[in-house]
Amino acid sequence: MAHEIDFKIFGDDMQIVEIELDPNEGVRAEAGAMMYMEEGIEMQTSTGGGLFKGFKRMLTGESFFITTFLNNWTGKKHVAFGAPYPGKIIPLDLKTLGGEFFCQKDSFLCAAEGIDIDIAFTKRLGAGFFGGEGFILQRLSGDGKAFVHAGGTIISKQLQQGESLKVDTGCIVAFSNTVDYDIQAVPGFKNALFGGEGLFLAKLTGPGLIYLQSLPFSRLADRVLSAAAKGNREQSGGIIGNILGGDKNY
Repeated sequence: MAHEIDFKIFGDDMQIVEIELDPNEGVRAEAGAMMYMEEGIEMQTSTGGGLFKGFKRMLTGESFFITTFLNNWTGKKHVAFGAPYPGKIIPLDLKTLGGEFFCQKDSFLCAAEGIDIDIAFTKRLGAGFFGGEGFILQRLSGDGKAFVHAGGTIISKQLQQGESLKVDTGCIVAFSNTVDYDIQAVPGFKNALFGGEGLFLAKLTGPGLIYLQSLPFSRLADRVLSAAAKGNREQSGGIIGNILGGDKNY
């Protein structure tokens, strides 16, 4: 049984979540996510349910280990966790969300002790082969609060029965277990090759709640790597030019 935890989110684009723990209350978090904790909180690092559980977590890109922060003091104590890159922290109250929610791999930040963190494969073969970032999802289940992180601007949409939305696979953050997830090819030869959106899009069909992000970490990483490679090429070109031009420094 997960406990109801109190929390505060600080910051705008680089957020932290501070969680208030009652005596004997705990919170589970990704290894390395903790920013600070008050005296009286004990860290307990484990695989979160055995070796197999740890290996399954690695499939989602998360750490093999997960850490529980337990308040062993007689009064309330606080522990805070920081977001890994610019974006927003989204609190999910699983008790009001049907007890189960799916999210993208790498998005889990922390959750009340008792929340089960597992992996889930997409239901359809096409989604598995072509879904890219959506192939392996994380399943959060229980009746307490969990916190996920996403990049850029975050929006939520409540899809009605039969209502569909086509989304870039990397822009999906999380969705209800009632939402149907599928992959569709981008129509049109020129659209697929030159549209810049990839060959496939995710189709989310309601009913249910979905969260979307404007800046997936994969997109941010691609831009950084591209800029770094361009800078290295320009630097190398300048060095070669100086050598060929007879620069005496080379």
